[in-house]
Amino acid sequence: MALTNIRSGSTSKDSSSKSVQRKVEKKLRFYAKVRDTVASLSAKKEISKKRRLRSRQKKLKAYDLSTLSAFLPEPGSAPRQQKEEKMLKLNSKSRQKIVEKESKQLRAVLNHPMFQSDPLAAIHQHLQSTQPSPEIKQGKPSSKTKKGNKKIPGRIRCEYQ
Repeated sequence: MALTNIRSGSTSKDSSSKSVQRKVEKKLRFYAKVRDTVASLSAKKEISKKRRLRSRQKKLKAYDLSTLSAFLPEPGSAPRQQKEEKMLKLNSKSRQKIVEKESKQLRAVLNHPMFQSDPLAAIHQHLQSTQPSPEIKQGKPSSKTKKGNKKIPGRIRCEYQ
């Protein structure tokens, strides 16, 4: 025998099943809200990750020096450049060394017997042995020489004797 509810005229089973149904519906609504909240939070998280990734990539682009490699000299030419830079940078110590070296060279030249006998011939011989010989071009004369040899009619040439 089931107990009857005096107010509604129904049994206690019916009233308890309705309350259970309401509780279940309430739980389902709560779970749906939680699911929606989790979905929106994960979407926000993805957006912020993408934003951070974009900003990180922009920073990396700013530090990308690969485009400068075309303008930089090759590594093999660096020692030659360093020597040139050292020669350009003269401090007092290096100047003093150069002066001493050149003065020794001058003394050696002045004491050389060939220079003492005929200085100009010694200099001439030294230059011929150290300097490359000039190449003489054979063939057609240059256009400047042709123009200079042309006679222009109507021009009076004055020669003083």
